[in-house]
Amino acid sequence: MIRILLFEDNEPLREALSVMVSDTDGFKLVGAFGDCLRANDQVFQLQPDVVLMDIDLPGRDGIQAVTSLHREFPNVEVLMLTVFDDDDRVFRALCAGASGYLLKQTPPDQIIRAIQDVYAGGAPMSPSIARKVIATFPARATQTADLDQLTSREAQVLHYLTQGLSYKLVAAELGISIETVRTHIKRIYEKLHVHSVTEAVAKYRP
Repeated sequence: MIRILLFEDNEPLREALSVMVSDTDGFKLVGAFGDCLRANDQVFQLQPDVVLMDIDLPGRDGIQAVTSLHREFPNVEVLMLTVFDDDDRVFRALCAGASGYLLKQTPPDQIIRAIQDVYAGGAPMSPSIARKVIATFPARATQTADLDQLTSREAQVLHYLTQGLSYKLVAAELGISIETVRTHIKRIYEKLHVHSVTEAVAKYRP
C-alpha cells in the first residue's frame, strides 16, 4: 500500500486528486492540504511514502517545502505536480530534492503511473520537462569548469540560493551578514559569467 500525502491549494483539483488516489487499488490517501506551512509536521505525523506537491502555495512555496522535507525525511519521495514549466522552477525543484516533476495537464492514469514509478525508485517527468533536463547536458562540461572556480563559501551561497532561500536566510544559515552574501553573489556572477540569480541557479548542479 503506497501512502500518499497531497499539497494543492486549488480546492476542486485537490478534491479530484484525492478521489483519484483513494479510488486506486494499492494507494492510500493519508492527507490533503491547501498549503505546506506545516509540511514537516504533517509528514512526521502521517508517514507518507510519496508526497504530491504543488509549487505556488500560499505562505510558503512548494520548492521551499521540498528543501526542508528532503533534509528531514530523505526517504520520502516528492513528486512535483504544477503548472510551471520554466527552467528556473524545474531545476530549483529538482536540486531541492524532488524525485519527479509533472505538469497538471498530465492525464490521471499517467499521474497514477508516476506515483508508482517514483515509489519504485524512478524519476518520472512530463515529456516537455524531460526535454529541458536533457537539453542541459551539452553545456554541463562548461558549467562544471565554471563552478570549479568558486570558493567553498561561494558554493555554499549558491547552494542555498538554489534551494530557494532569500539573501536574509542565506546569511542566517551561514552566520554572515547580508552585505557579505551580496559580495559573494557578485563574485559568483563574475566567475559564472551570469547577470542574475536565475542564471546562476541554472548553471548549478549539485
